[in-house]
Amino acid sequence: MIIQDYDGLEALSNAAAGLFTELSLQAIKEKGFFTVFLSGGNTPLETYRVLAEEPYRDKVPWDRVFIFWGDERYVSAESKQNNSHMAFTIFLNHVPIPPENIHPIPTSLSPERSSALYEELLLEFMEKHPYPADLIFLGLGTNAHTASLFPYSPVLKETKHWVRDVYIPELKMYRITLTAPFINKAKNIAFLISGQDKMHVFKEVTEGPYDPERLPAQLIKPIDGRLYWLVDKKKADSPL
Repeated sequence: MIIQDYDGLEALSNAAAGLFTELSLQAIKEKGFFTVFLSGGNTPLETYRVLAEEPYRDKVPWDRVFIFWGDERYVSAESKQNNSHMAFTIFLNHVPIPPENIHPIPTSLSPERSSALYEELLLEFMEKHPYPADLIFLGLGTNAHTASLFPYSPVLKETKHWVRDVYIPELKMYRITLTAPFINKAKNIAFLISGQDKMHVFKEVTEGPYDPERLPAQLIKPIDGRLYWLVDKKKADSPL
């Protein structure tokens, strides 16, 4: 586990964009392509903005990059709540990546069928581009959820499927999410953490007793990869 502190969201975002760029160049040199799973939420948006601008925009061989998502809200693709919609608006529409390299999570069918389709897509892709993923970005909620692995939800016990749909009662919403077994096979996993309200749970997840039902982010333990925590220290040090 690698914990890196940064003085503000801008510094954190530049570090995350730098990690994206470094790992993409390394993967493309080694095997000819780079696979990355994007996170939703507010914290990674600045990272996506940075990646869409120089110098990062011109460093990445975008035609060799394949984009996926770690989770998605079960809303229409045009909704401002849709993770892929936000990423297209801020990031993907501004870099020269082929449209066929971008794979949003579908939400046009039922939650169950949409999750099954995404799992089928991943299986098909991995037949031609062997897993593990090169990088998975994750966020951390104030309740310790990550992706859409929420406390005490049934998907936390999933051991077989790569993708599952899950209903979140407190949000009155379905989500579609990668499962912990899939995430943990990645070569690199990077949590992006910003916000004073997340610092207590960050410490609980990284330093407290193992209680993944209550703290689902503790399920993220890469089997043979690196786990990064990129933390906005300026937020962490802010007074109450």
